[in-house]
Amino acid sequence: MALFLGIDGGGTGCRAAVTDQAGRVLGRGHGGPANIASDPDTARSNILAATNEAMIAALGPTDALREVPHLIAGLGLAGANAAGAAGRLRLALPFARARIETDAVAAAKGALAAADGIVAAMGTGSVYAVQHQGVIRCYGGWGLVLGDEGSGAWLGRAALSLALRAVDGFAPMTPFLQQLIEDHGGAAGVVSFAQTARAADFALLAPGIVQSDDPAAAELWAAAVSGVAAILSHLRDTVPAPVTFIGGLGPAYAAALPQLPQAAAKGTALDGALLLAREVG
Repeated sequence: MALFLGIDGGGTGCRAAVTDQAGRVLGRGHGGPANIASDPDTARSNILAATNEAMIAALGPTDALREVPHLIAGLGLAGANAAGAAGRLRLALPFARARIETDAVAAAKGALAAADGIVAAMGTGSVYAVQHQGVIRCYGGWGLVLGDEGSGAWLGRAALSLALRAVDGFAPMTPFLQQLIEDHGGAAGVVSFAQTARAADFALLAPGIVQSDDPAAAELWAAAVSGVAAILSHLRDTVPAPVTFIGGLGPAYAAALPQLPQAAAKGTALDGALLLAREVG
């Protein structure tokens, strides 16, 4: 009997769920970061770890992946829009059949079901999806180096950059920025951190920025909100549909942009990944 696997993988972690043919969830699993462009080997390991946990929950403590030759998978993964990333991962996975899409596609399918709408996925990275008459088109999601405006990683990197400008006297030093510098062991420590930090490491700073009333943090957050508002205004000019905010920073952006028509998510990105698996099957 075929089973369906859904994987929702992002820069911070991944989730897995296994269902039977009736759609009943049999098991769930969790794993670490799963960006298949920036760190494909780690992503594959974490995807398999989450899958194995879900399969063990579904079937018991066996060699779960070997026990089900007809496991059909739908994967919504960060980095799947990088050239060749999805194809290389597909060859390295043990699933009978698999469909790999970006995390934005899975998020849109889960959040909107069949309805027209706009999804703003604001987490470690940022990406947008518009669904119109059953067709999904994605925008952004280019990664921290080239984009991800308004994301947790973008906010964290911007905060550290502003802190270094304040050290040089090019921006006012505030208590928030001073604390950032001290937490990293001085300006040299900030530079050292940035040499090896991944998007998820920068994103750890985002909650403190959003929640702070420090002038510098407020400036960073206002800039992020303004940028996201401009993107969504442009998308709504194309499809005048409500916006559904998802991801760790989704509620904060929803509260900051009350002027936009909004709709609650009908489901999660993991639900969307399971829909992808059913489309394969």
